[in-house]
Amino acid sequence: MTEIPSMTVTPSSAVRANANIGAGAGGSGGFGATLERAMRSAVDAGHNADTQTVQALTGGGNLTDVVTALSRAELALQTATTIRDRVVQAYQDIVKMPI
Repeated sequence: MTEIPSMTVTPSSAVRANANIGAGAGGSGGFGATLERAMRSAVDAGHNADTQTVQALTGGGNLTDVVTALSRAELALQTATTIRDRVVQAYQDIVKMPI
């Protein structure tokens, strides 16, 4: 079984990564564009899982590819749900702040 690599994220490395994302998008974008790319990636993972599943059901797919695609789609959905929950919580915290 393959071991999943881990990494430690420090504030400075997060700032550098964010700068690289902005530079990769042609310098324009920001949080909205990054969020859009992430959501598009999650949707693409779901479509890939659907395609792999249909191929397996018709007898042309590989079971390992199906399981991998489904795992990636599930992880993308869990990540999107977590981000949504945190954004909603941040919004609620901001609304509760006294003016």
